Amino acid sequence: MLPEPGQPAPDFTAQDQDGNTISLHDYRGQKVALYFYPKDDTPGCTAQACNLRDHQEELKANNIQVIGVSIDGEAAHKKFALKYDLPFPLLVDTEKQIVAAYGVWQEKKNYGKTYMGTVRTTFLIDEKGLIEKVIKRPDTKEHTAQLLK
Repeated sequence: MLPEPGQPAPDFTAQDQDGNTISLHDYRGQKVALYFYPKDDTPGCTAQACNLRDHQEELKANNIQVIGVSIDGEAAHKKFALKYDLPFPLLVDTEKQIVAAYGVWQEKKNYGKTYMGTVRTTFLIDEKGLIEKVIKRPDTKEHTAQLLK
């Protein structure tokens, strides 16, 4: 089940692409755009990350910190972040604890094949740690606009 607006955001602690420890509760007092994406360096995920990168100033002006999460490992995250000069943390969730806590690890279908995977979803979390907005199936090329509206 996805957490709904008004509910507390599930807390987590994980490593980012540079080995830094990131906890959600460290961001109290600012908004967090916690975005879940399927895989580093794929077309949709790259478009989404670059859209968020290109609008960092706008997001910061609105007190929004971006944090990406996928089940890829630290090396893949680091390569992706360096290749596209991403200025925000990408959390390593190889154990699938964060994707499970947020309900985005789900059954997916592609070309008639059924498998488990991360469903692209973004949670806007307010300054008190409550879910403010859930964006299901974000528009990868216009993601910042969806966050700010």
